[in-house]
Amino acid sequence: MQNCGGLFAMHWRNLWVTGIAAAAVAGSAFVASAEDAATPEAKKAPCTDDAMIVFDASGSMSGNQVLGIPNSKPRIDEVRWALRQVLPSATRYRRVGLVTYGPGPYNQCNVSLAMKPTTNAAKPIMRAINRIIPAGKTPLTSGVEQAAEALDYRNNPGVVVVVTDGEETCGRSPCELAKRLHDNAAQPTVHVIGFRYEGYSWTGGSSVMDLMCLADQNNGLYIKANDEQELVEALEKTLDCPMISQTTLNPIR
Repeated sequence: MQNCGGLFAMHWRNLWVTGIAAAAVAGSAFVASAEDAATPEAKKAPCTDDAMIVFDASGSMSGNQVLGIPNSKPRIDEVRWALRQVLPSATRYRRVGLVTYGPGPYNQCNVSLAMKPTTNAAKPIMRAINRIIPAGKTPLTSGVEQAAEALDYRNNPGVVVVVTDGEETCGRSPCELAKRLHDNAAQPTVHVIGFRYEGYSWTGGSSVMDLMCLADQNNGLYIKANDEQELVEALEKTLDCPMISQTTLNPIR
């Protein structure tokens, strides 16, 4: 009986040890898989590549209604405020430039290269944006195209950040441009921020898909921002370098 009892105890001890070992293996596998999942994040391209802001200065940016309800200030002033919060940090480690579309004569398809990527760009960009009077249509596709050219996109990696409150209204296809950039660019990244975009009756599903196409085809994000703070967060995510810009800087006055 003692031998049987000893064998029985040994059997259960072996099972217990085997169970512990299996749990350890499973735990190490879980840790390994978690590390593997984190690997793409660690391998993200550095956020010091040259960047271009594509700024919507079309006539709708002068509006101050959200879903038909009057807001305290025009959309363009809300975007100016958000950029003042983000640019001091975003321009510390990367060169930034500016393309505007829509300013100038009423109802025209105007695009303007305000400045190519340059160092210490925060104040020059804000001076250019503060002078804008929104009036024209939305040649968004041409604006992105001109920004990509300013980045020399065929030969150099770069980032385009589009801020818009509406869809393309000058007859071009954002998706066609997205494919061309994807096929010909060295390492394209196009982010699109739709600011108060859902507030328009003429905005349909296809126009949203056009904007998403620009981002999806070119390693970017499509982000909806419905107020100033969400816009700040979207700009920080797409334009700023949070991994190396740890110091909070004062906004531009």
